[in-house]
Amino acid sequence: MIEGVVVTPLRQIADERGKVMHMLRADSPLFRSFGEIYFSTVHPGAIKGWHIHRKMILNYAVPHGQIKFVLYDDRAGSATRGQLQELFLGPDNYCLVTVPPLVWNGFKGIGTESAIVTNCASIPHDPQEIDRKDPFDPAIPYDWAIKHR
Repeated sequence: MIEGVVVTPLRQIADERGKVMHMLRADSPLFRSFGEIYFSTVHPGAIKGWHIHRKMILNYAVPHGQIKFVLYDDRAGSATRGQLQELFLGPDNYCLVTVPPLVWNGFKGIGTESAIVTNCASIPHDPQEIDRKDPFDPAIPYDWAIKHR
């Protein structure tokens, strides 16, 4: 697990009418501040990555569809520098992933339908505090291909 990344299982309350899917509350120890909430969709096989925020804390949950979410720690002085973390997220593994600033991350749509990725960000989007890399940039040692184990 990458230093500072927190994975928190989330509640789903289902009945015959549908379900409620919890995400983040203001009284949670993980909540720092509110900047904005946004939704990103990703189609099966599409990759959205890599990106890194200098200031923003990300709080991701995937209420619909499935993604492969990958993190890479390139922070100087981090105990987990050079490590990768791979998570499979969606309603079957419904959790909140809190990502601190300066951790590279990206995701790939998997399964048969588009996924919805929700982010409750700690600050409003600011294009000046984000950096991006191509998903296949060799600076991040990760292969997005499906792994047949």
